[in-house]
Amino acid sequence: MPPDPITALESAFTAHAAAWPGEAEDAARFIVLLREGVHAFLRERLEGHFTASALLVSADGRRTLLTHHRKLGRWLQPGGHADGDTDLARVALTEASEESGLPGLRVEGGIFDLDRHWIPERKGVPGHWHHDVRYVVRAGADEAYVVGEESNDLAWIAVDAVAADESMDPSLRRMALKWVARG
Repeated sequence: MPPDPITALESAFTAHAAAWPGEAEDAARFIVLLREGVHAFLRERLEGHFTASALLVSADGRRTLLTHHRKLGRWLQPGGHADGDTDLARVALTEASEESGLPGLRVEGGIFDLDRHWIPERKGVPGHWHHDVRYVVRAGADEAYVVGEESNDLAWIAVDAVAADESMDPSLRRMALKWVARG
C-alpha cells in the first residue's frame, strides 16, 4: 500500500534537504507545517499555508515561461494556493496549465525548490507566510500561451538570462541558476 500523501511529502522534503543543504532550514519549517495535516493546505490558515509553483520550461529546456503577475506587478513563475489539495505537484501542474493555457504540460521529477516568503496584508487578509513547493513543469511542442486574468503578460525568457538578471525575484533567479547548473 502506498504511503499517504502527507507521509510521502514529508519524505520528499527530507530528501530535498539532503540534496540541497542550503534549503534544509526551509525544509524543516515545511515539515513542521506539514505535521498540522490538511489544515496547512488551506489559505484560511492565516499564519501561513502551502502553495505550489512551477519552473515552466520549454520543450528544449532553454526558456522559461514567466507571468507578469497582476497583483504583484513583477515577473514570476506560475503558481498558487493548494486549496486543500495535498498533492503539490498536481497543484503546480494545474496552476501552470491555468495560467499559461498551454496543453500537454507534465511535471518532471520531484521537488525542485522550496521557498518560504512573506505575503503582506492585502484587502483585509493579514500578512502571512507562503510555503511554496516548486516543481519543474515541461512544455510540449505547443508553446502558444494564453494570457489569463491573473497576468498582465506572459513571456518565454531564456533561463540563463533569468539567472543573470539581478532585477528578477531572488528565488526565481535561484531556480534558474539550479536549472542552468543541471546542464
